[in-house]
Amino acid sequence: MANKTTKDSKITSPLDDLSATPRNPRGVAMGAAFLMAMAAVGPGFLTQTATFTGQMGANFGFAILICIIFDIIVQMNVWRIIVVSGKKAQVIANDIFPGLGYFLSFLVGLGGLFFNIGNVGGAGLGLNVLFGISPENGAVIAAALAILIFVVKNALTVMDRTVQVLAFVKVAILVYIIFIMAVPYHEAVQHTFLPTKIDFYSIVTIVGGTVGGYISFSGGHRLIEGGLRGKQNIKYVNEGALTGIGIASVIRVLLFLAGLAVVVAGNQLDPTNPAASIFKIAAGNFGYKFFGILLFAAGMTSILGSTFTSTSFLDYAVGSQKGTFAKYRKVLILSFIIVSTVIFYFIGNPAKVLVFVGAANGFVLPISLAILLIAGSSAKIIGTYKHPKWLTYSGWLVVLFMAYASLKTVIGLF
Repeated sequence: MANKTTKDSKITSPLDDLSATPRNPRGVAMGAAFLMAMAAVGPGFLTQTATFTGQMGANFGFAILICIIFDIIVQMNVWRIIVVSGKKAQVIANDIFPGLGYFLSFLVGLGGLFFNIGNVGGAGLGLNVLFGISPENGAVIAAALAILIFVVKNALTVMDRTVQVLAFVKVAILVYIIFIMAVPYHEAVQHTFLPTKIDFYSIVTIVGGTVGGYISFSGGHRLIEGGLRGKQNIKYVNEGALTGIGIASVIRVLLFLAGLAVVVAGNQLDPTNPAASIFKIAAGNFGYKFFGILLFAAGMTSILGSTFTSTSFLDYAVGSQKGTFAKYRKVLILSFIIVSTVIFYFIGNPAKVLVFVGAANGFVLPISLAILLIAGSSAKIIGTYKHPKWLTYSGWLVVLFMAYASLKTVIGLF
């Protein structure tokens, strides 16, 4: 790479400008952890989990287990390689092969846009449950709130705090629902580890909807934005990734158990809003209102995560360089949210959208993870850092499995 000097900095190698550590690295790591976790358990996850639990019962626990295992492998690989390189994923991809970063940006950005249509729809549905306003008008209100968070001073800090508060709301509501229900724990554990039926479409969808697409990059890009770069920050990467995975996994398991309790009792879930059925059946109208809060919280956190990460893929600056992205960032964020909201306003039907985009992002995962794994073996990109072999090998297993499962899913559609 040719040496370059800019007004802001002098970059003499791909790994220069990585020695600085932000004043509060643990705070940055926790911000990334919650952003990733809440993006992973948004309206799409609520809808997908309820839908497949209704169809498969306790056997869907196996898909949840695979999702958690894949989450650990994917996030640990992606976060480490991004932070050690000091570059965002699209820049890394261009270093591997010129133009590859633009292709990756297109895949992630398009998937993020589709997901955000469901996110604003989910938040709108939450307000519909709570206040009776139309989901479309609720989506407009949610979009306006998200825009307000992004345009205020210290937007990243405000985003982090908002996501953390909404995460607490999510967990508290799910714990309450589990507490008042008769959950078939024995059946759940048995079929999770010894399923009598394995459905590849459900695995591709739930993994794609909670690990694939923009979600696998949300934490890593938040760390870069917060100033965590270089191998000396690996311990904060580990703390952030494992915390985020832990939070997301708890919410995944709680929602699955709640849905299973309702299904095992012989209840049928409403296909137009299966997640709402779980709460209404479990706790009547009171539970239904709780679901409205949960869905609104899930929608808002996912709007923030999807918008932040998808638009970050338009930034091709290296190190502390300031590109045109910084100048137009707020305009891009505004446009991303508005376009998503307008599309939802005229299309509607978020339940079907959320299941479809989860499956679509399942196809993106093996491509994006393969790119990062190749980068993890390149000294040009990661310098003297030695990426753990167990992460490399397990990462390639995820790539192969998701590629196989995705192809099998497509073949099964014909």
